[in-house]
Amino acid sequence: MPIQLLADDVVSKIAAGEVIERPASVVKELLENAIDAGSDQVQIAILGAGKQLIEVMDNGCGIPASELELAVARHATSKIKTAEELFQISSLGFRGEALASIGSVSRLTLTSRQAKAEVGARLTLEGGKIGALEEVGAPPGTQARVEEIFFSVPARLKFLKQDHTERLAVETLVTRYALAYPSIRFRLAMEGKTLLQTSGKGDRREILASLYGVDVARQMLEVTFADEDIHVSGYISPISLTRSNRREITFFVNGRWIQDVPLNTALIQAYHNLLMVGRYPIAVLFLEVPPQAIDVNVHPAKAEVRFRQPDRLFSSVQRAVRRALLAATPVPGLMPSHYWGGASGQRQVDPAWGMAGNAGSETWPSQPVAGIDGSMVQPAGDGASHVDTLQPDLPGHRLPLLRLLGQVGTTYLVAEGPDGLYLIDQHAAHERVLFEKFMAAAASATIPAQALLTPVAVTLSLTQSNMLTPQLPLLGRFGFQVENFGPNTFLVRAIPALIVGGDPAAALRVLVEDFEEDETPLEAEIEAKLIARVCKRVAVKAGQVLSTEEQKALLSDLEACVSPRTCPHGRPTMIHLPADLLERQFGRRGAR
Repeated sequence: MPIQLLADDVVSKIAAGEVIERPASVVKELLENAIDAGSDQVQIAILGAGKQLIEVMDNGCGIPASELELAVARHATSKIKTAEELFQISSLGFRGEALASIGSVSRLTLTSRQAKAEVGARLTLEGGKIGALEEVGAPPGTQARVEEIFFSVPARLKFLKQDHTERLAVETLVTRYALAYPSIRFRLAMEGKTLLQTSGKGDRREILASLYGVDVARQMLEVTFADEDIHVSGYISPISLTRSNRREITFFVNGRWIQDVPLNTALIQAYHNLLMVGRYPIAVLFLEVPPQAIDVNVHPAKAEVRFRQPDRLFSSVQRAVRRALLAATPVPGLMPSHYWGGASGQRQVDPAWGMAGNAGSETWPSQPVAGIDGSMVQPAGDGASHVDTLQPDLPGHRLPLLRLLGQVGTTYLVAEGPDGLYLIDQHAAHERVLFEKFMAAAASATIPAQALLTPVAVTLSLTQSNMLTPQLPLLGRFGFQVENFGPNTFLVRAIPALIVGGDPAAALRVLVEDFEEDETPLEAEIEAKLIARVCKRVAVKAGQVLSTEEQKALLSDLEACVSPRTCPHGRPTMIHLPADLLERQFGRRGAR
């Protein structure tokens, strides 16, 4: 094929593909335009998960009628004039591509009026073709109405995700900007239902309460930090409030929502040794840096940026978060010196934190050490376990009959089998037992429910409540009787009989806190994931004292499991020490 210039409509659709990936991309571009226009009221309406309609209305400065056609042209902008200004961007938009890109893949109707103008103007674009400009009556500000997104490139529709996922992306976007701009009054409606409405009073904690609930908002720690021309502010969660993924970590730089791996790393490292493995904080942090210290012109959707001094910003974020944590975390007393091993012990208190116990660091030897079988083992980094290296292959699939010996450290059961010693993690083991009982009950019939004497009200975040609502019928099959009880609030009336005695609110929260963005529609897989989450929450915990009868019952139930070797999440339930390994350790058979 000979080299040739692409037609304008092909060029516009290629460019649109870089900027407009999904309905949330349209909302982002229009929302940022509204903010740049000085609006203090923004209304967003979504129908058909954004595929049918996206409407954004603001009361900003508006677009002059004489410039409306120019506004929808490619590379037309009022934000910059020269190349030098690309490195001093103070607005959210600057490329002049958004309206043109949106109009090339949808039916766009743009209506705008400046406050001093007597009438407004309306312009339509359909698949990139501009219609006639007409005068209309309109309130001050701009209304962008986007219908049938991707009608001109139907292949793109096939790449959109499920409706609930697309709605979640829009909702996440708008809630983040509501936090970043608390002085703007936002209203988000989806499918005719108002999901978010802020007051515009400038109180971020008030918005946190509307998004996460009053209890979470009250616990969030305020961050305020300044290092010359770098300012860090916002909110982070205490170490007692965590999530199972990083999705609720949000960074804004100069008012722009960005995705930056180093900044996420800085935040998580500030929590180092304070959180359990696999747990992450909630954080909404706002960074202010000089415009010339950041390059925002590196990504078509402006979601990624580059910093002139990334190490300095990394350090500022880490110090800001660490100070806020230390100010709110009480310092426990030191453990007795014999517990820590004294001067020669390996575990030491980390002076950087001034804490002991789980908050302190663990200093591991840097050279290989002798393992339990006499072999040399390379120490694991970052507090990792040596179990993978030392764990011999477990014999068989089912467990042999075990004789209980006792409980160690209120965390592990010790049992003797015909082939050696078994150390059993009581939490992981109980997870497995509960999981198989749940799955067996679900396979035979609906899991029996136990009504609560007093129903429990649970307030979730806006995102979590929208994820939970469609799953309520499924939860009913598992013995959870849950109903809507006001905005983002649910009433738990019954729980599965298998977990009577557990915390109903905690069980419900764990069901939604780590939903995958694209939860598979295959019901059997959803069931297994939901049950595994509940079992993890209600299983006996490490540090919980069990009576001899409870230990024996747990051991007996584990022996009866189909897959007793691991918990539902794949973590081992036990370590097996063969008898011949013990004999070698005591020199009865000689070194290996």
